[in-house]
Amino acid sequence: MSFSEALDTTWNFFAGGGFFMILLGLCSIAALAVILMKSFTLTRQRTLPDSLAVEVERFEDHLNQGTITGLQAEFAKEESALARLCTVALRNTGRTQGEVQEAVQSSAREEVVRMSSGMSVLEVVITIAPLLGLLGTASGLVTVFGDLDDKDNLQAGIATALSTTIVGLAIAVPSVIAQSIFSRKIETHSARLEVLLGRLVSACHQHVFFRDKNQ
Repeated sequence: MSFSEALDTTWNFFAGGGFFMILLGLCSIAALAVILMKSFTLTRQRTLPDSLAVEVERFEDHLNQGTITGLQAEFAKEESALARLCTVALRNTGRTQGEVQEAVQSSAREEVVRMSSGMSVLEVVITIAPLLGLLGTASGLVTVFGDLDDKDNLQAGIATALSTTIVGLAIAVPSVIAQSIFSRKIETHSARLEVLLGRLVSACHQHVFFRDKNQ
């Protein structure tokens, strides 16, 4: 089969779906846009850079050695979720540990919402794409059984019934896979942020406590 024949076959396949194929096309564009966006925004560099996570784990050592200035400058850039949350924790240093934790948790919830942005679009696509496919199938069957003597209507109805179902499932399946991957990433990043920030808040509180006690 030549390229032009393959192109014509593909066009006829999608054209056979009629109006429902346009809706499914919009669903596929929305799903693709979200998948590309989440692939970019959920990278470790934008949420939990490895180098910064290591420094946060050594935060108590930085406090004891007096080398926290450079780390604060890195936090102030706010290039990642970890940096932004660490900035919130340091900004509230001097308050009680409970108050600092509450401030950090509030900001952490905001970061989780930011990481989850777009996921609702994937959920909608996963739900409606197969339904649109089934609706196209039902519409095609109506055409088929409406006039069994008309071969043109019979062929068009069968094409609509088959193509929309296939495309609807073809959109939903990768969307489900992507949603599962992104949800797992968000869960993993959130848990890691919680651990790192807990260590940072505890280190700050202990440092302030011993400093005040020695004074």
